[in-house]
Amino acid sequence: MNLADYLLQQSTSQIVTDQHTYTHQEIVQRTNQAANAMQQAGLLPEERVLLALPDGIDYVAALLGALKVGAAVVMVNPGLSPEEIQDLLEYSRATLAVYAHPLQSRFLKATLTDLGHPSHHFESFPSHPDDIALWLFSGGTTGRPKAVLQSHQSFINTTELYAKKFLGYTQHDRTLSVPKLFFGYATGSNLFFPLSVGATSILFPEKCTPDKLFEQVQKHRPTLLINVPTLVNQMVNHPQAHCQDLSSLRACTSAGEALPESLYYKWKETFPTVELLDGLGTAEMWHIFLSNHPDDVKPGSLGKAVPGFDIKIADDDGQELPRGEVGRLWVAGDSRALCYWQRSAESQQALRGRYFAASDLMRQDQDGYFFYCGRADEMLKVAGRWLAPQEVESCLLTHPAVKECAVIGKVSPDGLTRPHAIVVKDGEVSAEQLQAHVLQSLEPYKHPRSVTFVDHLPRTHLGKVDRGALRKS
Repeated sequence: MNLADYLLQQSTSQIVTDQHTYTHQEIVQRTNQAANAMQQAGLLPEERVLLALPDGIDYVAALLGALKVGAAVVMVNPGLSPEEIQDLLEYSRATLAVYAHPLQSRFLKATLTDLGHPSHHFESFPSHPDDIALWLFSGGTTGRPKAVLQSHQSFINTTELYAKKFLGYTQHDRTLSVPKLFFGYATGSNLFFPLSVGATSILFPEKCTPDKLFEQVQKHRPTLLINVPTLVNQMVNHPQAHCQDLSSLRACTSAGEALPESLYYKWKETFPTVELLDGLGTAEMWHIFLSNHPDDVKPGSLGKAVPGFDIKIADDDGQELPRGEVGRLWVAGDSRALCYWQRSAESQQALRGRYFAASDLMRQDQDGYFFYCGRADEMLKVAGRWLAPQEVESCLLTHPAVKECAVIGKVSPDGLTRPHAIVVKDGEVSAEQLQAHVLQSLEPYKHPRSVTFVDHLPRTHLGKVDRGALRKS
C-alpha cells in the first residue's frame, strides 16, 4: 500500500501554477525522475528525506518520489533559517535533504539535477500500510513542536472519509490554499485530496497575502479555498473585499486555529455566497476529523464528527462527561499517529489505545455540535475561575479598530494571574476603550487588565500566534 501509487491513479489530475499546467502524465514522469534520482543518491526504503522546498511541481515530485522509494518524508518550512534546518536535519537523522537554492550549497553536495537525466519509470516500493510515510510537526503554540510519525494508511483513511465522502471532492474541483504544502492541513486539502480524485491543485510559492489570494482566485477560479482564520480576517478587512468575485468557490474551509464566531458572521456579510466551514484537525490524527458540513453549519461551533471518527469529551482518564460539560477531546480512528519521535512518555500520555487524548478542551451541546474552549495549557485561572483566552479574543475582534489580538496571562505584583491583551490596531483606539468594550459583553473578571499595542503578532512555524514568545516578551 504505497501512498504515492494510491494518489497517482487518476489520469485527470493536474497541478496548476502561474507558469504552467502540469498534466497527470507530467506529474507521474517528474515523480519517477525524482524517485530515480533519490535512489541513485543512495536513498533506501525506511530512511528519511528532509524536504524544504517552496510550493510547486518540484515539491510535489520530491514528496511523491520519496514515498515511491519507500522513504519517510520530513516536511519543514522552507522559510526557516539555515541553523533551524540544520537542527531538524540532526533531529530527524535524514540521509537526504532536498532544498531550494540558496540553502543547497550549504547542505547538499549535489542537487537532484546534477545526477543526470533519471528515467521516467520507477517501480514503487511495496510499503506496508503501517510503514511511516510522513513526519508532521505538531502545531502547538508553546515550546518546540513534536515530530508526529504518520503511516501510509492514515493518509488514505482520511482521504476516503473526509475528502471524498464528507466534503465531496470530485475531479471537477480546483483547490487553492493559504497555508503552504509543508503544513499537513494543506498537504491534504491542496495536494493529496485533489490528486486522489483527479482534480486540480493550484500552487504558488509566494507568501500568501489577501492581494495575492484575490489575484489567484481571479486567475485560476478555484472551487475550494483552504483557509485559516488569520487570512479570513485579513480578507474581510481588505479595502476592496466587497469588489472581489468569489463566485467560483463552492466552499471555504478554516482550520489551524480557532475561528471566532464574530469573524464567521463578518465573512458571511462580506462574501455571502461562500460558506465558511470551520473544522479541527491535529497532526496526531493528521487532518480534519471534526467539521461543519456545507449543508449543516452552526456558527461558533466546530460542527460534528466526520463519519468514521469516534469523538468524545472526557476527563483525563477517558471517562466520558455529560453533554454541556467542558473536558478533554478524545478522538479515535484509523488516522491516529504511531508515536512522537523520541518522546516515549508523551506518546504514552497522548496515544491511548484507539484514542488520541488531546490537550484541547471542548464541550458538546445537546444537538451534538462541538465547541472549542481552548487548550489546557493555555487556560487562565483568574479570580478562582477558568478563563479561555479565545473568548476574550473573539470579543475584542468585534471592535472595528482591532485587526488582530491575543490574550495571555500575566502575573501581577500581588502574585495573581490577570488577562493581558496584545493588540494590532486597525484604527485609533485606546486601551481603556477596549477594556470597556469587553466589559459590555463578558463577565468583569474576563476583561483584560492591561493592553499592549504592537505592529504584528509573533507566529510559529505553522503560522499560529506564538503565545510562548508573547509570554516571554
